[in-house]
Amino acid sequence: MSDKKTLFLLDAYALIYRAYYAFIRAPRINSKKLNTSAIYGFTNSLLEVLQKENPTHLAVAFDPAGPTFRHEMYEPYKAQREATPEDIKLAVPYIKQLLDALNIPVLEVMGYEADDVVGTVALMAEKAGFEVYMMTPDKDYAQLVSDHVKMYKPRSKGGGMDILGIPEVQEKFGIEEPDQVIDILALQGDAADNIPGCPGIGEKGAKDIISKYKSIKGIYEKIDEFKGKRKENLINFKEQIELSYTLATISRKVPIEFNEEDLKVCEPDKDKLFPLLEELEFKSMMPRFGAPAPTPAAAPAMQGDLFGQPQVTETPGITSTFKTINDVDHTYYLVDNEQAYASLAAELSVQKEYCFDTETTGLDAISAELVGISFSWKEHESYYVPIPEGKDKAQEIINRFKLVLEDKKILKIGQNLKYDILVLKKYDINVKGQIFDTMVAHHLALPGLKSSMDFMAETYLGYSPVKIEELIGKKGKNQLSFRQVEIEKAKEYAAEDADITLQLKKFLEPKLKESGLEDLFYQTEMPLLLVLAEMEATGVKLDVDELNAFAIKLKERIVTLEKDILEIAGKEFNIASPKQVGEILFEHLKIDAKAKKTKSGQYSTNEETLNKLKGKHEIVDKILDYRGLKKLLSTYVEALPALVNPQTGRIHTTYNQAMVVTGRLSSTNPNLQNIPIRDEDGREIRKAFITSDAEHVFLSADYSQVELRLMAHLSQDEHLLRAFNNGEDIHAATAAKIYKVPLEEVSADMRRKAKTANFGIIYGISAFGLAERLNISRSEAKELIDGYFENFPQVKEYMDKSIEIARDKGYVQTVFGRKRNLPDINSRNGVVRGMAERNAINAPIQGTAADIIKMAMVTIQKELDEQQLKSKMILQVHDELNFDVDKNELDQIKEIVKKGMENACELSVPLSVDMGIGSNWHEAH
Repeated sequence: MSDKKTLFLLDAYALIYRAYYAFIRAPRINSKKLNTSAIYGFTNSLLEVLQKENPTHLAVAFDPAGPTFRHEMYEPYKAQREATPEDIKLAVPYIKQLLDALNIPVLEVMGYEADDVVGTVALMAEKAGFEVYMMTPDKDYAQLVSDHVKMYKPRSKGGGMDILGIPEVQEKFGIEEPDQVIDILALQGDAADNIPGCPGIGEKGAKDIISKYKSIKGIYEKIDEFKGKRKENLINFKEQIELSYTLATISRKVPIEFNEEDLKVCEPDKDKLFPLLEELEFKSMMPRFGAPAPTPAAAPAMQGDLFGQPQVTETPGITSTFKTINDVDHTYYLVDNEQAYASLAAELSVQKEYCFDTETTGLDAISAELVGISFSWKEHESYYVPIPEGKDKAQEIINRFKLVLEDKKILKIGQNLKYDILVLKKYDINVKGQIFDTMVAHHLALPGLKSSMDFMAETYLGYSPVKIEELIGKKGKNQLSFRQVEIEKAKEYAAEDADITLQLKKFLEPKLKESGLEDLFYQTEMPLLLVLAEMEATGVKLDVDELNAFAIKLKERIVTLEKDILEIAGKEFNIASPKQVGEILFEHLKIDAKAKKTKSGQYSTNEETLNKLKGKHEIVDKILDYRGLKKLLSTYVEALPALVNPQTGRIHTTYNQAMVVTGRLSSTNPNLQNIPIRDEDGREIRKAFITSDAEHVFLSADYSQVELRLMAHLSQDEHLLRAFNNGEDIHAATAAKIYKVPLEEVSADMRRKAKTANFGIIYGISAFGLAERLNISRSEAKELIDGYFENFPQVKEYMDKSIEIARDKGYVQTVFGRKRNLPDINSRNGVVRGMAERNAINAPIQGTAADIIKMAMVTIQKELDEQQLKSKMILQVHDELNFDVDKNELDQIKEIVKKGMENACELSVPLSVDMGIGSNWHEAH
């Protein structure tokens, strides 16, 4: 640092949150059951700054309680943020006490956020001759950077700090002046703060636009240079963009005095400090302030020295220094000739297990080309085989390893193995035998944490792997393909991946055993990985003509709705503008006299608000229909054809095994779970998912009431058990009660609503929530809930017991041992605790349902393979499996599927499967 006066301004909450989540895997809990993770991590970061940078002046800025001027301008500002964890709320008063004891001033101004306070003080300090450093991970602060004001930004990985001055901000954002960061934020918005921005413009698009047009004003001066949807959005959402600009601008006019004497770094008040450190049980810090050194037994296991380097396990990502490839002795071999190929293949053939990893030209396994493959079976020793361009040459080399990759006796290890397996399938390599995927193993053994290799390596091995961006550059037009990387660098990177993954396997395998999850992992999750790879490789055919025809119909209906809406309104306005819609509804038509208006002049017209106004005026229903059709058109009808792979003519969704904490599968590109099915328009989309040809039929098999059946099994409620074992339809019976109709008159729509009520009740829904969902009175909803528990008393007992177990253990489990951690189950915040309690009831049921369908998929695929059938399993959505069935195999497949799903496991009630057949997904379902 400079010899000049230096002022460090710390963004308190940003650093507190960072400290808290750094310890999330192993929270620091003292003898009084206080979670001190945030306090310890924040204090450690603060003291490292004092030691390393030796500033002359320092202050810490806090966000105040209550709304700020931005909330007054825009009511939804930060509305989507999750509630502050209870442990952080409890930590903040202690942190302020520590700052007081350390004689470090706290800056806090009602109505203004910490960044406004920092921005204002930084400006005044710069004018007073200071070098100012703003310590925060928040990118928004980049707008404040100037000649003498810099960001002091903690790195997201690997520890250490980045100092961002004007040149660094210019390079990072592709701009000329730091204040252009505001223009970028105004366009891209900020989901964390609920700043809307401009629809259709993300981070890259915003940077490109501001790089060219310099500012929001510059955009509108040359608006005619924009085309299509982007131009339309920039025009329609101009007011929203201008509002976003204001919200994203850090105020530098906060009413606060700047007295540099008050900010001077000085000696702590030991009379205040020592008792506080004693109370928090941070005793190893005390000797740094002249207190007697504690005996080793008195020091908590995870304490570190005041100014010393803490252990890796203490604060990963905050103050730890990770080892890298340059610090660890390793031997990575390049395998690039016939003799080396033969020698490596021979070595692999005698191993009980080895790790392998592929390097390719892209992230899409279906279209990516193989660039290299690495192998490792011994720590710090790996082999990299470069694969040349061109299918024939590549095939010639990869064939050298076909036998060892398909050897059933050898266990294969990898990180995100499904990707590697899919890539190798294109080269006629079908990986066989037992497999071990570290990503899935981590998700199962330590749920709720990131499962990336970098995170695991840093957290469990104290090692920071080479980042791919160091080789190919950041995303963008100048990013290289891995094939363009210098061979020596490619070898080090690829071989390291295999080496580190091998080490992670050795760490994770005992964790699975300790948790009793070995059977679930080896017998279900790993065989399922191979099933999913086969499904992704097969893909599903899409009728693009059907979607195009549907798009034309939707556009015609949208035009009609536009005319109707404008006619009802009696004046022209932009229906796509939330602000103008609000003005029409609440000022022009005066539909709701209680509608609140913020200082920005914008009413809330989101779906929730408009749904509450349905029936009050016909325009509301039509606006909701208009928005629904527009979303259907853009999100699905027009988007799905773009996802068809040109090489195969099919959609190849990606299934994610290590994403959903309950154990359910999710899918991306497209997200099949989100394809709407509740209305006829949504169901029309399923018509476009068709069979491979006229000789095949679409078979859909769906578990019937699986989660309620699991509730019967878990609760052992005698009435519920009897109902299912006698073949009664629980949802229809409930519907008959709700709608007061005979059982035989219950419609499909009534039954669907009753199903929502049934599941809502057993997952703790309130009478208010049930009344709102079913549009019935609260008294009727309460009567329904009371009646349910009266008829099924052991369900209530199960719910109470699940919550009790969660409070005692901090987690709940599925029938097969899958855990769901519930850290907020004992929160003092009723809302937060209530959510955790509902999860305590829901997770064992939902997680067991997920495990069951996975087991069924493994069993069914095994039968398809053993009987060498042509039919394929092609889609999995929620509790439903879908198949592209050869007509000649239909009866055989129906039997295999029904048996595989209904006999997946043994419960106290039978599992039941509904099956349908058609020429497309819609007909079959």
